[in-house]
Amino acid sequence: MMGIHATSPHPDDTVGLSDAEARERLRRDGPNVLIASEGFRSLRVLRELLREPMLLMLIAAAAIYGAIGSAAEAFFLAASVLIVVGITFAQEFRAEGALAALRELAAPTAHVIREGVEREIPASAVVLGDVVLLREGDKVPADGTLVAGTILLDESLLTGESVAVQRSAGDAQDHAVHAATLVVGGNGRMQVTAIGARTAVGQIGGALAGALASPSALQKAAARIVRLFAVLALALALAVAWGSWWWAGSSPLNAALAGIALAMAVLPEEVPVILAVFYALGARRIAQHGVLTRRLAAVEAMGTISLLAVDKTGTLTQNQMEVASVTDAAGVPRDLAGPLDDADVALLGAASDACQAHSLDPTDRAIVAYATHRLGHTEPAEPLAACVWETPVSEGRPFVSRLLTKGSADWVLATKGAPEAILALCDVDDDTRSRLRARAVAFAQQGMRVLAVAVAHGTGMPPTRDGAGVHQRFLGLVALADPLREEVPAAIGICREAGIRVVMLTGDHPATASSIGAQAGLRVENVLTGAELDGMSEPELARRLVDVDVYARVQPTQKLRLVKAFRRAGYVVGMTGDGVNDAPALRSADVGVAMGARGSDVARDSADLVLLDDRFSSLVTGIRLGRRVYDNVKRSMRFVSAVHVPIVCLAIVPVILRWPPVLLPVQIALLEMIIDPACSIVFEAMPERPDVMRHAPRRPNESPFAGRNIGIGIAQGAGAGAILTLAHLLSLHLGSSYEAASLATFLGLLGAALMLAFAGRGSPRVQATPWLMGLGALVLAVGLATSYLPWLRGILHFAPPTAMTLATLAGSLLTLWAWLAGVALLERRLRFARHPASVDALRASPHHAPTREIPP
Repeated sequence: MMGIHATSPHPDDTVGLSDAEARERLRRDGPNVLIASEGFRSLRVLRELLREPMLLMLIAAAAIYGAIGSAAEAFFLAASVLIVVGITFAQEFRAEGALAALRELAAPTAHVIREGVEREIPASAVVLGDVVLLREGDKVPADGTLVAGTILLDESLLTGESVAVQRSAGDAQDHAVHAATLVVGGNGRMQVTAIGARTAVGQIGGALAGALASPSALQKAAARIVRLFAVLALALALAVAWGSWWWAGSSPLNAALAGIALAMAVLPEEVPVILAVFYALGARRIAQHGVLTRRLAAVEAMGTISLLAVDKTGTLTQNQMEVASVTDAAGVPRDLAGPLDDADVALLGAASDACQAHSLDPTDRAIVAYATHRLGHTEPAEPLAACVWETPVSEGRPFVSRLLTKGSADWVLATKGAPEAILALCDVDDDTRSRLRARAVAFAQQGMRVLAVAVAHGTGMPPTRDGAGVHQRFLGLVALADPLREEVPAAIGICREAGIRVVMLTGDHPATASSIGAQAGLRVENVLTGAELDGMSEPELARRLVDVDVYARVQPTQKLRLVKAFRRAGYVVGMTGDGVNDAPALRSADVGVAMGARGSDVARDSADLVLLDDRFSSLVTGIRLGRRVYDNVKRSMRFVSAVHVPIVCLAIVPVILRWPPVLLPVQIALLEMIIDPACSIVFEAMPERPDVMRHAPRRPNESPFAGRNIGIGIAQGAGAGAILTLAHLLSLHLGSSYEAASLATFLGLLGAALMLAFAGRGSPRVQATPWLMGLGALVLAVGLATSYLPWLRGILHFAPPTAMTLATLAGSLLTLWAWLAGVALLERRLRFARHPASVDALRASPHHAPTREIPP
């Protein structure tokens, strides 16, 4: 037996820096960041504000009021400008703060040796002279030289070359490694020679960390809509200004004010703010439940997922591997607590030697821990063996081999992996082979992961990496147990109710996969293996997808094929992965989900989401919260479309009927102080519907700007506009002054905004939040202030309230309540008429038709 840990340390890199040295170098050289964070930039926000049409119109209106001698109105609008600026800063601060928190969670880490101990630290804390451990799947955190081991690097970010290159310690030509490159094979140690902007990638300005802030497809569509409405608002404003002057006989400045009022009423300037704030805060809320959103577009996509393809180990199971049974070369179980004979020592030593040193893999850790305990060793100060090369699991090669040397001549080749593959490498008689296979199947049927172990010894020239001509001796089986997470069956039940199919893709034995799948609540009548998958045509595979939920002995390239097949079948696929080879499948899935606790940097870089705790239930919670975010965006868009319609009506109708203006820019500016927080604060905090996870996923092409959603909002707003216009006309007809009628109409608009916000909940079962109640208090305060503060009434051109004012207001709001109730009833009936068949039948079965075919 060689050593339990089999990587020989470089004589100068076993201890690393001291904590004091690291702190001093961090203070002296600064953090290891490629590009300094810009943070919250006030000048940027101000520059963007000056491009906003609403702000420009407020400034123009204030200038016109000043020109006609209305100093109070001009001052009020100037104050409104400051309030708009303040609200925008607050919203930007919330969004920027949320994104900063997400970036902090997403920040890469590095494994360094400090004072002789391995530590995981933020990559930004790596300093010059640090000794960094590099393993398969890691992103190199800084420039340096390789001082131990051999690794394969993907340097495409620097060189554009997609073929991985090899770097070996001690090779003067090929020992340099660079920041932002990816370790795709092997392991080693590097000593840091350059950090931050002084690295090669830092000098060429590469590797940005702005994926979170890049606009989603919906945000781009919203920007186009706002630009379209800005053009429409300008055209209507010019038409109304001309009509007020030519048709209604207003003075040019008053006509300009009427045009500005209409443009302010038409512009849906809240839309970009809604999306920016909702998705940033929604992503932060999802992160608080263990799911990091690396790209904001994933928040949109989460609500469309109709199939989850998940790994078994660590996602459905607890990822707490323990050796549960050991079998000798004849297939006879050994006593885990009994005395060891020479065969036991050889088996445990070879199994440990086949594990990577400092491995993060739970299987390797469990084997090394058990071998250390049973053999009575602690990790030696000078490891007994040096690793010359290792061949990891790859396509068609379900086992790991590591060649170790001791001294100058002796070598050992230790191999562990799938029993059928290891048995094929060894000379075992047929009876023993059958007995071992039966024993492996029995362990697998109990949900255990089974590994076979083999070894070869030699002296002199060690074998090459392909192991050609080496005869290996079979040593036995090691079975490891990894219990199912307790919450998984309930989480899969929630997915079934939500119209989301769950399938398991694993490299384990079919019997192991079937056992865990049955415990989780998946269908296990049919299990498809990777070998069977290779023999299938695409049409045959499409037929088998219908009734298979468990896929065993699946290789990474086969995962990619399955993801593509599921997508061709019409599913929106969310897939979990952790390894370097999972990256293509993660990119191909509609939503790629990387493991945060055990996943590689390559997998995380390829994914849209990262499970910080690797728990399947966290992913299900993330989907629920993602659906909530989209629902709230949809509610808010309906509110925006509804609340602007009555304002537009009351801006246009007076021009047509040659009335004096009902709404003035100062009044609309005050209304915006109600509408803006309702959109970006009240609706963002709206809780989910009780049935949010009891309906099929929405279609991928569904949009909150869809005609049905916006149409309902317009219907609500059109009713409010007609009611308030008729109430205004009736109030004038019954003898109210223009100023008194205008007060009743303005108060009616305030009440309508509040009622539309309450109607936006969508269901009485959705509780009124403190923010919604706060909006009610704000509306009441503004209404009382405009009615009973003489100086404010003067600015807004209102008369003191009368009994007629209150009666008109009460009648308007009661009629509006009836109208909104009627629209809600009609909406429910239309929904039932369009989709009379419930999705309950779909939920009742673990498999259902793809949701691209299912109405939302």
